[in-house]
Amino acid sequence: MESFDINDFKINTTIQLSDYPTNLNFKSDKKRIEDQLENVRKKLGKLQDTIYAHGKYGVLICIQGMDTAGKDSLIREVFKDFNTRGIVVHSFKVPTELERNHDYLWRHYIALPSRGKFSVFNRTHYENVLVTRVHPNYILGENLPSVTSIEDVNQSFWDKRFEQINNFEKHIAQNGTLIFKFFLNLSKTEQKYRLLRRLDKKEKHWKFSPGDLKERKLWDQYQSCYQDAINKTSKPHAPWYIIPADQKPVARYIVSKILYDTLKNYKDISEPELDAEIKANLEAYKEQLNNERP
Repeated sequence: MESFDINDFKINTTIQLSDYPTNLNFKSDKKRIEDQLENVRKKLGKLQDTIYAHGKYGVLICIQGMDTAGKDSLIREVFKDFNTRGIVVHSFKVPTELERNHDYLWRHYIALPSRGKFSVFNRTHYENVLVTRVHPNYILGENLPSVTSIEDVNQSFWDKRFEQINNFEKHIAQNGTLIFKFFLNLSKTEQKYRLLRRLDKKEKHWKFSPGDLKERKLWDQYQSCYQDAINKTSKPHAPWYIIPADQKPVARYIVSKILYDTLKNYKDISEPELDAEIKANLEAYKEQLNNERP
């Protein structure tokens, strides 16, 4: 398999989303790519144990993408070797009444990882500058004092919201949260294939909603909103990565490698040393256990 530089997927300049591929040819068959994924995710799982024991960083992984981009299956495959005590997946749906009675970031704040743990956001706080931007009438449901009509949901409103998101991420990064943001870059042709597969296979029917077709008609608007969000919020402390998503095994492997290669470079992350007194008496503890009577 061809090697790749994880920085090729990292966004540190203004981009045109259409310039980024949705398909990447690794010149390897599916089995080979899956073997590579298995190898990396096992190493990532071991590193998770160290991060948990170290207890100073939380890791936030944000996954965004169009419908059928493969978010659920990517989470299942990339984190398969994690200890479940150290990772929580949050799938953010339409806000509940309780969530609507708080600001739009509240439900994301309370889902942040504690030190030593991972949180995966399946859809994220970016829905508030994506789906709401395509459907600005949704903002009226937030009951904001500054918004009394759809005319108030203007460019100034979105600029303030991007500023709030950047401040949110800067704040949590400065307090020990490592942030990864992945956009699964799916082609419209591949989405059509995956929607048809949901309709063709009975066991996939539950995944299909007629609303998927309505949203598909707004494809260009969503792409424009994603591009704007990535350009306005990819920062050194909270970078976006654009992941070609037409081949699910390739997307999973790239994400796993980005996570592992980045996290392993934090040289201060290590298992804590034993207390000096305990360390000095290890042999005595062993002897005590070995001398126990049955």
